Amino acid sequence: MNQPSGSEGRILVADDDEDIRTLIREQLEREPYEVRTAGDIAGARAALAEAPVDVLVLDLNLPDGDGVTLCRELRAEGHGGAIIMVTARDAAIDRVLGLELGADDYLTKPFEPRELRARVRNLIRRLKIADGGPRNARVAHIGPWRLDLIQRRLIASDDRLVMLASSEYRLLTRFLAAPNRVLSREHLLPERSATVAFDRSIDLQVSRLRQKLASEPGGADLILTVRNEGYVLAGEIRFE
Repeated sequence: MNQPSGSEGRILVADDDEDIRTLIREQLEREPYEVRTAGDIAGARAALAEAPVDVLVLDLNLPDGDGVTLCRELRAEGHGGAIIMVTARDAAIDRVLGLELGADDYLTKPFEPRELRARVRNLIRRLKIADGGPRNARVAHIGPWRLDLIQRRLIASDDRLVMLASSEYRLLTRFLAAPNRVLSREHLLPERSATVAFDRSIDLQVSRLRQKLASEPGGADLILTVRNEGYVLAGEIRFE
């Protein structure tokens, strides 16, 4: 990530409530982050056009549009930064919809400012993989596969394309951030860390991702199960 001197990340906060924007900005500026704010979608798009960001903190309800729609559009346009949805809604369907359309995390108002800082810190850490990581790379080589980090799709050796759901892409990038290390279910699915140990939803997600990787010879053994501990992405990862 090419950051300004003294900054460890660029953050954009898009929320129509000026008090909320100020609160979030002041909290995040306690870390070495460069923080900008916008009060609507038009302002957020203008800020993104001016300079890329590592994390977009995005309110679901904005005066000139819907944060979920903006999230979907940004992902379709190749936006590679992390997106945290922040909203007063607490219905499960809103949370699931946001995550499926490309958000990386979800916070419901009111929230603890320290929790937001921790989540932003974790997302930026995930971006810093492989000596600069995917923010400076377009493709990751994983066994027989190439992962297009812009279009978020797998490419087989014969150039066959395999599309990934947003949840599958997030899961794979978490493996890429720590190859050859055993990762717990809580680490792989932090947005559900309070319940993932009980509902085992991560196991289903891993199974679906494995099926896609196994469709190419040599891809079946990329993700291994470590009993009572979690999963590991085995093999060398190379970025270009």
